[in-house]
Amino acid sequence: MNVLRSRANPRVRRWQRLVRDVKARRAQARALIEGPRLVGACIAAGSAIEEILVSQSGIAKREISNLVDRAGAEIVVLSDAVFNSIMDSETPQGIAAEVAIPASAPSLAESQGCVMLDRIQDAGNVGAILRSAAAFGVQDILLSSGCADAWSPKVLRAAMGGHFSLRIGASRNPVSDVERFTGKVACAVPRGGVPIGSADLAGPVLWIFGSEGEGVRGELAARADLRVTIPMPGAIESMNVAAAAAICFYEASRRA
Repeated sequence: MNVLRSRANPRVRRWQRLVRDVKARRAQARALIEGPRLVGACIAAGSAIEEILVSQSGIAKREISNLVDRAGAEIVVLSDAVFNSIMDSETPQGIAAEVAIPASAPSLAESQGCVMLDRIQDAGNVGAILRSAAAFGVQDILLSSGCADAWSPKVLRAAMGGHFSLRIGASRNPVSDVERFTGKVACAVPRGGVPIGSADLAGPVLWIFGSEGEGVRGELAARADLRVTIPMPGAIESMNVAAAAAICFYEASRRA
């Protein structure tokens, strides 16, 4: 078994850039996913894997060896030290995969449910929203400029495999994109909107969520058919945007 042991190897340096540099990911349209859960979700969804990276100790684990057998891709075995130098997690899990970032953006004219994220910078929140969207069958995701990169390691970990059942794209002109959606546009606001329990959520819905600090930009909120608020009888003025998104998706799905 050949084991790659040099951190100076050009392939290792390239993988390090894919993990740490959003410009490298966008230029190459590639990302690195790490851990058995993400690699397994990718395989289960039938998404193409370019290469499988396995640590020398990881290849001996049954869960990882089973994934390697199922992946149908080139396998690269790395020393534990080199593998760990590539990953940004505190406890690398011994397996990763290089995947292509889909080039096509969602078609809003045909979408049956969409999420527009406006300047949400926290990677954990972006990933959690993607996970909830996948759980409730909202397939199309658009991220405005200023959002955390959807294919960064932190977003990938928080989404827990949701990427592979979603269509994710960048929105260069959010207002124009929203106007192409043929269903109802609902903007989540912390106060002053229609209580979500009373909101008309029939049919396809495009949800707009903004950053917790600034909210949804005014010109984008103005395109919404309704503004929706989650009533909160407690002492907190607002809730985490990812938690709010999950409530909104649930409320819409239970009426479908």
